[in-house]
Amino acid sequence: MIMRIFKVRRVLSFFVLLFLGTLAFTSCDKIGYKHKPKPKEIGDKLDSLNGVFVYYNSSVKNVSGRNMTADGYNLGLKYQCVEFVKRYYYEHLDHKMPNSYGHAKDFFVKGLADGKMMKHRNLIQYTNPSSSKPKGNDLLVFDGHTFNKFGHVAIISKVTENKIEIIQQNPGAYSKSRENFALENKKGKWKIQNKRVLGWLRKK
Repeated sequence: MIMRIFKVRRVLSFFVLLFLGTLAFTSCDKIGYKHKPKPKEIGDKLDSLNGVFVYYNSSVKNVSGRNMTADGYNLGLKYQCVEFVKRYYYEHLDHKMPNSYGHAKDFFVKGLADGKMMKHRNLIQYTNPSSSKPKGNDLLVFDGHTFNKFGHVAIISKVTENKIEIIQQNPGAYSKSRENFALENKKGKWKIQNKRVLGWLRKK
């Protein structure tokens, strides 16, 4: 009989604690201690580098029109990865590309020698690996793959002896605006440790 009373008390205590916990949680929510993240909307600012913003694009395939400058220069489709890198070069580096169209992977010309001028972007192209170490503001080019045949582009935001950081727009649902890759030097060649990296471009 005593054991039965003890078990009943334990069950009652459990439900009382559960009720009090629920009440406290609800009260905190009402007075603002529990902050629910606001759903992101297309065009929301996510990040920035040197005053140039990265915008949220929801789905990687989403397009919100074409972004053109006041003087008619094509920055690209909002808010794809290409739009960000061209806008960054235009706003921060005062650079217009002779050919402002094309998919991300088209920014790299296969067969062009390391360190040579790529005329249709008016940028120097470096292969991965290269005799030239990547620098901040370089435009990084990724090849296409099975799930994204168009490739990807980003801006190198930071470089150390063994790592680079990139800033990117429209990287996909499971990636962030910033990402790091290992950087290695072997026999005088600098290599970014990502098999999809074709190379990087630099303003002369």
